[in-house]
Amino acid sequence: MSMSIALLVLFLVFMFLGVPIAVSLGAASVICMVTMSDLPLSMAAQSMFTSMNSFIMVAVPLFILCGSLMDEGGVAEKIYDLAEAMVGWIYGGLGHVSVVVNMLFAGMSGSSVAAIASIGKMSINALHRKGYPKEYATAINLSGSMLASVIPPSILMINAAATANVSIGQALLAGLIPGVIIGAVFMIYNFVYCKKHDIGDRTPFEAKRLGKAFVSAIPALLTPVILLGGVYTGFYTPTEGAAIAVIYTILVSIYIYKDLKWKDIPRIICKNARSTGTILFVAIAAKPASLLFELDGLPSAVANMITGISSNRIVIMFILYAFLICVGMFMDATAAIFILVPILLPAVQAVGVSPLFFVVFLVITLSFGLITPPVGVCLYAAQNVTDLPLEKIIKASIPWIALIAIALCIFIIFPGIITTPVKLIFGS
Repeated sequence: MSMSIALLVLFLVFMFLGVPIAVSLGAASVICMVTMSDLPLSMAAQSMFTSMNSFIMVAVPLFILCGSLMDEGGVAEKIYDLAEAMVGWIYGGLGHVSVVVNMLFAGMSGSSVAAIASIGKMSINALHRKGYPKEYATAINLSGSMLASVIPPSILMINAAATANVSIGQALLAGLIPGVIIGAVFMIYNFVYCKKHDIGDRTPFEAKRLGKAFVSAIPALLTPVILLGGVYTGFYTPTEGAAIAVIYTILVSIYIYKDLKWKDIPRIICKNARSTGTILFVAIAAKPASLLFELDGLPSAVANMITGISSNRIVIMFILYAFLICVGMFMDATAAIFILVPILLPAVQAVGVSPLFFVVFLVITLSFGLITPPVGVCLYAAQNVTDLPLEKIIKASIPWIALIAIALCIFIIFPGIITTPVKLIFGS
């Protein structure tokens, strides 16, 4: 255990000094490998190469690219128009539109940051023009953007499933269920809030307008159908589906919506290389750390410690719940997934928790960190979009964060809400 503790301490010290996460993790691993183990240094390089020599991991940059293409290719506008025609007539209309459009965009981009920067910006401005307080408009879109990390094709879910050796297709489907439930809870709260405070402007329902918006959005809506339909039926793998989705989005954006030109594609690819490189660099750096944790017996030690506290599954999951929220607030979610899954998975399996449920639970809980200080990237993106003081956004977001927290408590007590539909569909 001493080597694992030394590695984690070094990692935290480097992070505190402002060293990038991937460099901090890699440097801590190499130092511990050289000074505290008999492994040759070449093992670090070999494990890093092995982690990227994976067909599954190719899906990550492809999904990121697909999200950017949608953002710049006119897809976001069509989805917003459809959502407004669908639910804009309900009390608190544009608030419901914000939730629905975030859910729809989540099913295409897989990125919470992309959601708040594109759909979020458009939705916040529309809400504010219609008389909603700007803080409220920002909070509902900030919380809604978190759904992109849960609803397929979630990039975080792919990383977690691949690390836990869980079927990616099953994990993506399992993420859809809590994502839809949380979205429905958001809409109920928005309805009650708007009715109580008498705010919000409703647009009259028009079947003709809905039909027109739906027809216009069909090319955009086919993206998740093509992507997830093929994955769930086994016609192609998630990686092949991601590649097909990228090609399809390019063709739709250029030839149907005409918001992109072929000359824009290299620029978008180069822009995404930066964010892709950040995620994959963390994945590479985490591999030697996982190797040392395994060598030091950390996973089994943590499993024994957790099962020593209690053998009750619900008690253990609530303890992990509190722990993961704290981790998500201070550590990048991608890094946390690659570090924690190999350590915690044996422990939760020992008390009877399904690996599939654990993957979904882990991703939702770590996603809190995207919208909470001090490292919430979506929180800072929302501030950039609105120019509101950070403290006002945080205060307005508290009720929405509380709703997600309550939903997670229900999932812990009744895990079948997430796992049973997947078992019925996949038969296992």
